[in-house]
Amino acid sequence: MSCCADFRAQVSPGRTLPPDVEASVRHHNGGDSLTLHVPDITCAACIGRIEDAIAASGANVRARVNFTRKTVTLHWNTQADPSHAIRVMRDLGYAPQPLAISQEKDEAGRELVRCLAVAGFAAMNVMLLSVAVWAGADGVTAEFLNWFAALIALPALAYAARPFIRSALGALRHGRLNMDVPISLAIVLAAALSIARVFGGEGETYFDAAITLTFFLLGGRVLDHMTRERARASVRQLATMAPATAHVAAPDGGTTPIALSAIQPGMVLEVAAGERVPVDGTLTKPASFDLSLATGESRPVHIGAGEEVLAGALALSGPLRMTATRCAGDSFLATLADLQRAAEEARSRPARIADKAARVYAPVVHLLALLTAIGWVIAGESVGEAVAIAIAVLIITCPCALGLAVPAVQVAASDRLFRRGLMLKDGGALERIKDVDEAVFDKTGTLTIPALDPSVPIDPRTLAAAAALARHASHPVAKAVVHAAAAQSLPLPRVSDVVEERGRGVHGQLDGQAIFLGAAVDGEGLVFQGADGSSTALPVTETVRKGAPELIAALKARGLPITILSGDRAEAVRTVAARLGVDDWRASVSAGQKLSHLEARRAAGAKVLMVGDGLNDGPALAAAHASIAPADASDLSRTAADIVMTGESLLEALEAIDTGRKAHRLILQNFAVAAGYNAVAIPLSMAGYATPLLASLAMSTSSIVVTVNALRLTPRPRREQAAAPITAKPVHP
Repeated sequence: MSCCADFRAQVSPGRTLPPDVEASVRHHNGGDSLTLHVPDITCAACIGRIEDAIAASGANVRARVNFTRKTVTLHWNTQADPSHAIRVMRDLGYAPQPLAISQEKDEAGRELVRCLAVAGFAAMNVMLLSVAVWAGADGVTAEFLNWFAALIALPALAYAARPFIRSALGALRHGRLNMDVPISLAIVLAAALSIARVFGGEGETYFDAAITLTFFLLGGRVLDHMTRERARASVRQLATMAPATAHVAAPDGGTTPIALSAIQPGMVLEVAAGERVPVDGTLTKPASFDLSLATGESRPVHIGAGEEVLAGALALSGPLRMTATRCAGDSFLATLADLQRAAEEARSRPARIADKAARVYAPVVHLLALLTAIGWVIAGESVGEAVAIAIAVLIITCPCALGLAVPAVQVAASDRLFRRGLMLKDGGALERIKDVDEAVFDKTGTLTIPALDPSVPIDPRTLAAAAALARHASHPVAKAVVHAAAAQSLPLPRVSDVVEERGRGVHGQLDGQAIFLGAAVDGEGLVFQGADGSSTALPVTETVRKGAPELIAALKARGLPITILSGDRAEAVRTVAARLGVDDWRASVSAGQKLSHLEARRAAGAKVLMVGDGLNDGPALAAAHASIAPADASDLSRTAADIVMTGESLLEALEAIDTGRKAHRLILQNFAVAAGYNAVAIPLSMAGYATPLLASLAMSTSSIVVTVNALRLTPRPRREQAAAPITAKPVHP
């Protein structure tokens, strides 16, 4: 029995999820989720059909269809029963499978290629025979050529048309229509009418139209499959970056293998040179890494002792030891994969319009074909000729181009952004970011990267105590303190009762005494208050983040007003604003004031792009028309932002805007192609001016055109920028 059959049997009414599926359930604070592979998802109409049916079933389960990956993700709370939603899908004619089955081999792609090869071979030979008939062959010669064409076309159609016919029969068995129904009906009718005319010894046959239609449709399906497979490869690449096992360091200096899922924060792991880092953690000594697949950075990156290394990084030196800070499921690598899947699942307004149109298109196609056949019979045409014209209508009105118009572009756009180090969290973000007409930036951690001034000596014990507090804080200046301590390989003492106060600093207990790290009372820099009550100033300098000057210049050249909103003091903000050429800047701005500014600009009709990274930027990022956060931003900012940048260069934000605008243009072009094609082709086919062969060529060409048009979003080579230093000035968190 197949895996799929076993799975169907185990989710019978009254039963819980089978063990292998239960193991794939992901648990979240807000409930649980499960992703299933559904190979029967064949067209855009399937999306709404599945999601609407599950929503209306009363199972309290929310479904999200990923057309690209052919998966359905179910979300539910602890009181809901996901097995009921699975039965709803089965009743609709969709056979869900455990996701692991779909990850082994791309059998669907291989089948399409095999069918394409058979259809192509048959189409060439049948077309040669048809040309001879068109050239004037008649009598016995024409009859022989038609029989020969039948002997080639019929077996080829029986094999090559299987993907369409199988999908159509599955839909009809459950009382629904999809795009493959009119296609299959046209192929079957063309072949049947041709066979009848071969046996009757008279009339034109349409073997060439049937096999050519199948060939071009398969060509479009293969091209579409390759486009989607390219996007799916992005997530698979992320999966390959995580090793199957890790090695826990033993006290005697040896190591013990451990499953990735068993890693817990605090474990000391050993990574050999040439291996991937299994989970996020901190290094015990400096090492070099290749981060190209995760962040797009092509050059080796040096990470110091005590600094964080992210899951998926390739160790270029070793062996090295690290302390795990997150579980595998919460690692940076897992987060990137989740973001990429979310981008594929999300749908913009044009996509929703196309889904609704495709849902009602198939019934309209069949109605038009039926009315056309009846009309021609009433007009005095023979039944055979009326059926031939109806076949042409069925072929030419197939909504394949409409169904591909939006998904093909969104898949290509998501893949393009991923390869440029930009992770879409919401498909609607791609639509919104194209419209931004203003930009607001946070300063510290976004436009600038802070660091402790190496020219000013700091007592190692003081620095170690400050870093012990700072490692529990999310502010960029706190990270600078940790990096400074790591650069000196200072062991950090254990602190307790640590609390971070947004906008002020972080305090805790060291050996039972209170310590504090944060803004000085006079606002002039960073200060550490030790257990003995002494205060030590920690001088901080800033470096402009790579790509920031180029991004600001490019946005200004496009006419976008730029504003810097920072919680830092005026002198520090003024220095950075002058360096970047920004006239509109505001200092000592609280989180509430940032939010008020965004809401006021929105009320004024502005569509603001917000770029920020700190805890105090979260509300503003959520309120902006579109928002971007760096990968090293706080958890709140990454959660609130629409797009997360995994690379170092801020200039990639411009890539997001450009990709959004280009994707919108391509979607409109694809809609124009689909609408223009139907406006011209449907009347011509109903009037009898399009033969089934011409109809198959026209319809297939329109589908291929929209897919190829989407491929214009192919990623371009990356741009490189260097970080630009600014005048060293003390700043505070």
